[in-house]
Amino acid sequence: MSKVVISDCNEYNLELLTRKLNSGIALLGGWEKYVSPGMKVLLKVNLIGPKAPETAAITHPEFVRALVRILKGLGCAVWIGDSSGGAIAGIAPTARSLKVSGLEQVAREEGAEIKNFDREGVVEVIPKSGLGGKMYIAKPLFDADFVINLPKFKTHSAGIYTGAVKNLFGCIPGLRKAEYHRLAPDPRDMGEVLTDIHQAVKVGLHIMDGVTAMQGEGPTAGTVYPAGKLLMSTDPLALDTVAVAMLGLGIEDIPILVSAWTRNLGESDLKEIELVGDFTSPPQLKGFKLPKRLKLIKPRNYKLVVKVIDFLKARPRVNLKVCKHCNMCVESCPVQAIDRETKVVNYSLCIECMCCHELCEHKAVELRRDNRILDFFGRFRRRT
Repeated sequence: MSKVVISDCNEYNLELLTRKLNSGIALLGGWEKYVSPGMKVLLKVNLIGPKAPETAAITHPEFVRALVRILKGLGCAVWIGDSSGGAIAGIAPTARSLKVSGLEQVAREEGAEIKNFDREGVVEVIPKSGLGGKMYIAKPLFDADFVINLPKFKTHSAGIYTGAVKNLFGCIPGLRKAEYHRLAPDPRDMGEVLTDIHQAVKVGLHIMDGVTAMQGEGPTAGTVYPAGKLLMSTDPLALDTVAVAMLGLGIEDIPILVSAWTRNLGESDLKEIELVGDFTSPPQLKGFKLPKRLKLIKPRNYKLVVKVIDFLKARPRVNLKVCKHCNMCVESCPVQAIDRETKVVNYSLCIECMCCHELCEHKAVELRRDNRILDFFGRFRRRT
């Protein structure tokens, strides 16, 4: 039976975080079960882009600071690493993200080492799904003696929710991520990619930063929700199963987690997950807003209502009044569906991966239904 710790933690206070992290890991067997002096420990954060901590888009630097201090106190060498999404001028913005997030400063102040996955080399693996052929994963994931996954509790405009399973997508360096979006535009296919990564990379612990969460149009354009929770487990799927239950959803409602479920990446049955810590059942996050495109119909009914979903779900559109013309959306689109000058989206090419919406630093890419509805009624009038 998998075990998930849920702890109340309402602020990024270093003393509080340290106490909650230590007590939570004690319920999983204690730090000595996982690490020992001299080990190189990699903290794989969520660093989706150049986002400040208060946006709830990234793993908070004070949460990371607490873990660095704990691990260094145990005699470990600590690495902090990730690869951001998107591109500006053909380069992934990871270096800038490390500065803006405050993680570079934490590493400097606490004696940790930054691992920018875009610059550390890769290890070639053969994915079990066969999707896309060879897979190239950042080398620090294999060089470290122990890996701790530090996801952020967030919604996702294309996949509903992003957590422990999804966070390892950052193990794919730089612009290679866009290729996987092209190969796997359907969230369920993306789930195959994520499961491949988890099976290739051995992660020892998953500790979710849910002190603040992102609701609405995540993973970057949503709003902050004060969830006040930390979740910990050795099982990423069990952790995510509990987290989505806190939103009133089941694992079958999250397309990117279906492959992890069917390929037995971890436990997905709440009845087979032992909850410990401050809660013995998933606490409900009241008033938490889910993405608009999935508010009306849950994906568990996909086969019955796919045409209705296609009609109702929103498509990305650039709001030129907000756009700063940085071209992050243009360069991050895996199928080159956005015109560089006009920012008009070619919907005949668009695969609705929502990378443009997800990675826009200025929230200029909006999700709208109006074009699709007008297209529908226009075709209807022509027929009559």
